[in-house]
Amino acid sequence: MNPDEKEDCECAAPQAQTSPASGADREHEEPDVENPEASRMKRAAAKHLIERYYHQLTEGCGNECCSNPWCASSVGFTRMDNNAAAVKALELYKVNAKLCDPHPSKKGTASTYLESSTHSNSASSDQQVNHKEAHTLRENFKDVSYLTEEKVYEILGMCGEKEDYSPLIRVIGRVFSSAEGLVQSFRRSKPHTKEELKSLQGKDEDKDEDEKEAAACSATAMEEDSPSSSTRPGEGSSGDNDVQKLAPDEVSVDIEAVRRVYERLLSNEKIEAAFLNALVYLSPNVECDLTYHNVYSRDPNYLNLFVIVMENSNLHSPEYLEIALPQFCKAMSKLPLAAQAKLARLWSHYSAEQIRRMMETFQQLITYKVISNEFNSRNLVNDDDAVVASTKCLKIVYYANVLGGDLDVEHNEDEDDEPIPESSELTLQELLGEERRNKKGPRVDPLETELGVRTNDCRRPLIPFEEFINEPLNEVLEMDKDYTFFKVETENKFSFMTCPFILNAVTKNLGLYYDNRIRMYSERRITVLYSLVQGQQLNPYLRLKVRRDHIIDDALVRLEMIAMENPADLKKQLYVEFEGEQGVDEGGVSKEFFQLVVEEIFNPDIGMFTYDEYTKLFWFNPSSFENEGQYTLIGIVLGLAIYNNCILDVHFPMVVYRKLMGKKGTFRDLADANPVLNQSLKELLEYEGSVEEDMMITFQISHNDLFGNPLMYDLRENGDKIPVTNDNRREFVAQYSDYILNKSVEKQFKAFRRGFHMVTNESPLKYLFRPEEIELLICGSRNLDFLALEETTEYDGGYNRDSRIIKDFWETLHSFGEEQKRLFLQFTTGTDRAPVGGLGKLKMIIAKNGPDTDRLPTSHTCFNVLLLPEYSSKDKLRERLLKAITYAKGFGML
Repeated sequence: MNPDEKEDCECAAPQAQTSPASGADREHEEPDVENPEASRMKRAAAKHLIERYYHQLTEGCGNECCSNPWCASSVGFTRMDNNAAAVKALELYKVNAKLCDPHPSKKGTASTYLESSTHSNSASSDQQVNHKEAHTLRENFKDVSYLTEEKVYEILGMCGEKEDYSPLIRVIGRVFSSAEGLVQSFRRSKPHTKEELKSLQGKDEDKDEDEKEAAACSATAMEEDSPSSSTRPGEGSSGDNDVQKLAPDEVSVDIEAVRRVYERLLSNEKIEAAFLNALVYLSPNVECDLTYHNVYSRDPNYLNLFVIVMENSNLHSPEYLEIALPQFCKAMSKLPLAAQAKLARLWSHYSAEQIRRMMETFQQLITYKVISNEFNSRNLVNDDDAVVASTKCLKIVYYANVLGGDLDVEHNEDEDDEPIPESSELTLQELLGEERRNKKGPRVDPLETELGVRTNDCRRPLIPFEEFINEPLNEVLEMDKDYTFFKVETENKFSFMTCPFILNAVTKNLGLYYDNRIRMYSERRITVLYSLVQGQQLNPYLRLKVRRDHIIDDALVRLEMIAMENPADLKKQLYVEFEGEQGVDEGGVSKEFFQLVVEEIFNPDIGMFTYDEYTKLFWFNPSSFENEGQYTLIGIVLGLAIYNNCILDVHFPMVVYRKLMGKKGTFRDLADANPVLNQSLKELLEYEGSVEEDMMITFQISHNDLFGNPLMYDLRENGDKIPVTNDNRREFVAQYSDYILNKSVEKQFKAFRRGFHMVTNESPLKYLFRPEEIELLICGSRNLDFLALEETTEYDGGYNRDSRIIKDFWETLHSFGEEQKRLFLQFTTGTDRAPVGGLGKLKMIIAKNGPDTDRLPTSHTCFNVLLLPEYSSKDKLRERLLKAITYAKGFGML
């Protein structure tokens, strides 16, 4: 399209003749454009003509003597509704039908523009003032199709003078309901070249004349043709070039300007309503663009739209929660992965308060939808589009929170040198169509991969991870159904396990429980089929028969044989039997087995672990005489405890769980692993004098072996000859920490981790849990709230909450000391630790065990049942109960 043709499209009437001077000016100022730009200009021109046909059909040209049969001003014209007029306008455009010149009596016409343009500049200026006074404010801003901060303030000022904000409301409604207008609004400024400045001057003159036009689409056409216009700062001759110049975490929108505009406008209720209504109209179109038209790949600036809308600080208000925000979240959830990653990178530069505001916006919507609907097993929360969409949006904010926090992406543990051996049943599984999913480990979130960062890389996020947990959602989530969707991975069913940040530890633990149980049943089924094919009887359980006096020898030897022969057997359900005892393992025997094994393994006399009296924590003994296989077996025991839902009395520093999740220990981890050394190194870093002269330390360190003998280690080659100075002390501290936490125990920890992964390598453990949650999973909660236990306890055999003996029992239990309470918990449940979520999650039953008697209370630890006779007095109850919990050990049949 040549410049003259474009001029025909932009003028009020295609038939009108353009003055030679005007044509020359336009021809001079138009830059050479490439085919895509020409295509956009053609579309803009076509849109302009279609809208003119539409206005001709609905409003007419204003000439009462008009003879055009397709003009509303002509005699005999049959009026049509808006929809019919829109269809007819398209038909007229296709056949190039006659288009009337707007009559001079018609306000805001192009004829007025042509007439006024023939006058001198000074006369034109005077007429323009009179012309504006003759027009309403509404008509003055009909050509505004995108906004800048200056334009908003200009309109706001004029509306303030007239005390009529309806023109501004209409402009906001028009721009904020249009994806195209919003994408072009509030662009960032950049310095112009000399050639651009000359072009800008010409554009300003044309713009002064164009303001006399009232045709709404004229500005849109100019917008396509003149990307370097003075009202479009920051754009060059090609939008694509601008995108290429932007950093991965940058957008072309001026965010600070958007914030200032919102701050000025949101205080006005009527103007705020305009934002709300515009968002309702905008969102479905945006969702359609992203779903069907792949608009982001053609124009990455489309992301500006979401940046601008999310700066609205009122999004979480009740007015938005019903329609506007759910629709916007649905549109935002359709963003491609690259766009989500760019948003996360951009928002990672926001302050903690801004991240919290966006997080609360989506959390508010999720909570509102959950509370206002009755979700159950038939009406799943997974099927609520608004909750699902807002959760997906919340994931972007979550990763922005991770990226913006204190990251450590460098210190990662090396992968295991040898792959974990596969089950010998693999061939059979393939034959039976039972091939394992995720054999190479748990899945990884695609957004996490796109960003190149993991949750575990973040030492301290901008806002605590706990704030992303939505408790009302966790309460209504049907975890069995959600886990099914998680495993099947269908596109039409969403699983909240793919967004584990929104789930609490209790809910995630339930998901892990389902995964473990299904895997156990799968192994059991495969074993049965395998025995049919082989013709020999195989054990469907991981059966361990141990002697109480030789529990370590029996258990570890058996587990070592299984690990060598067929590691897949470790994923079978554990069944423990104590030799010479009649107890049947329904869970309680396994609990005591783990408890006894842990007590033996972590006995400092064995020498596999060292114990710190100050921190009460265990650490790997770098001088241990035990071989790597022993540490592998300990890792297997920890994995089995998680796999079989048993809590262990293990006391490791947090760095152990971070290392299990793939992160190396650093100086920051010394704070809880070795606080004395941590304090010494911290003082070294903060020392203001001369480190070399005053402290006289080198890059050679010493530590004691198992027998207390000093051992020397060079942190650097010839470390004894390299002094620690003010310049290299940070390197010294980093290498010292690396040696203590990583290198000195490298062999022991690798073997330990290998054993742990033998059991958990196919589990979603690493996908769902953070290191601190892994500790909670293995060790249980240290907070024993017996009031919560009292609230959830059930009664059987004739007892109820108001029974005398029950009231006496709780008064007695609450009067016990901390150690006695732990003994009671051990006696009743098989462990002295609370499960994930606290004692309130423990389902204990107190059942009547006959009338008053001298017998002691008994328990079924498998089912957390306490059998309590109806003692005649409170003192007798106390005496019998204390004796029972103090001397309880072993299992017998009643």
